[in-house]
Amino acid sequence: MRHPRDRSFFQGSMDRREFLKRSATTGLAFSSLGAFLAACGKAPPANLTPSSSASKLPFPLARPNHPVTWPIYPDNQPIASGLSPESNATFKIYNWDQYIDTTLTKKFGKEFKCKVEISTFASVDEGLSKLHTGQVDFDVYFPDPSLIGKLITAKLLRPLNHDYIPNLKNLWPSLQDPFYDKGSLYTIPYTIYTTGIGWRNDHVKDDIAAMANPYETFWNTAYKGKIHLLDDYRETIGMALLKNGHIDLNTEDQKLVNLAKDDLLKLIPAVNVKLDTNDYQDLPEGGAWLHQSWSGDLVSAQYYLPKGVPVDVLSYWYPPNGGGAIGSDNIVALTSGKNPVLAHEFLNFMLDNDNAYFNMSDFNGYQPPISFINPDNLVSDEVVPANLKSAVVRPDVFDKGYIYLELSPNGDAMWHSA
Repeated sequence: MRHPRDRSFFQGSMDRREFLKRSATTGLAFSSLGAFLAACGKAPPANLTPSSSASKLPFPLARPNHPVTWPIYPDNQPIASGLSPESNATFKIYNWDQYIDTTLTKKFGKEFKCKVEISTFASVDEGLSKLHTGQVDFDVYFPDPSLIGKLITAKLLRPLNHDYIPNLKNLWPSLQDPFYDKGSLYTIPYTIYTTGIGWRNDHVKDDIAAMANPYETFWNTAYKGKIHLLDDYRETIGMALLKNGHIDLNTEDQKLVNLAKDDLLKLIPAVNVKLDTNDYQDLPEGGAWLHQSWSGDLVSAQYYLPKGVPVDVLSYWYPPNGGGAIGSDNIVALTSGKNPVLAHEFLNFMLDNDNAYFNMSDFNGYQPPISFINPDNLVSDEVVPANLKSAVVRPDVFDKGYIYLELSPNGDAMWHSA
């Protein structure tokens, strides 16, 4: 196994964690949907103004109670069935840095007799702007659900022909037909995660899991100077919403967003809160005792413990019956790619049970939503320590979670401003 410590997180290119940190400040560049579509050569409707409501957007905002089946455009049709993979090809992946095991990409290249190139982006601004120039020919890309509407409307995503993706059946049933892309017409899931609380139980003596409202622990002055939150504008505001009993993590109610903002501001004098996306390192090395955390990062944190510090000093809480923040990343085929058949083969390749499991256990710690993978496998295979079993994402718990989704331009600007 190649442990996460060996991934060279701090070299020149940027990993997913740093991407999320940068996105908090660069996302404003794309909060204007009209500007994005115009830059893509797709004129937005005349009624799309800064004061437009979500109902006047050129595409619907997918929600669990408002699932979306995206259109297949006449000038952007799926590829035909029965085609052979492109020969003598250079297959181009556009991804966050250090977010896929290169052992797998080399295996794919060998199996399909192609050269594989991985390009990375340093921010959401760079990633999207490079795509909509039309001057790049990446074959696959890794967006989260909050970008899908923009990308489909701009016709940057190639609709999928499921004849090439039989491994779609390996996914959790709920994600074979997700509400944000009914029928999986444009996307397949790559990884999923929960957002909860990580802590060093040798320093934090409170039984966080037994608290009536565990989120309140971030306001505990006993741990002043050792409390960190994720430097991500959706995650921090979302946590404060949950702390106050509000479960709509995509709300565009100014009063609720302001309530969360005001609560978060109290953390500055109360606990000298720190903001970063280094939970995988800060907790094991002791820089933080309490950290808002992604489940995948807690799985990786075990490899950053100093010599002699046992792994059981790490703990992770997420509501055991569901009802917290969740997230997912997807893989899509791009219309700009020169290798559409290989793109489909790659999506199918990453949904293979063994490949998906290897990518998590050997490299990134983030769990693919594959039915083959269950908590007992991950603990018994020593991918996840027994004391971090709560960092394993279970289908029934994930289905009850609250996911960050696409906001209207006004809503996104309001969250950024807060």
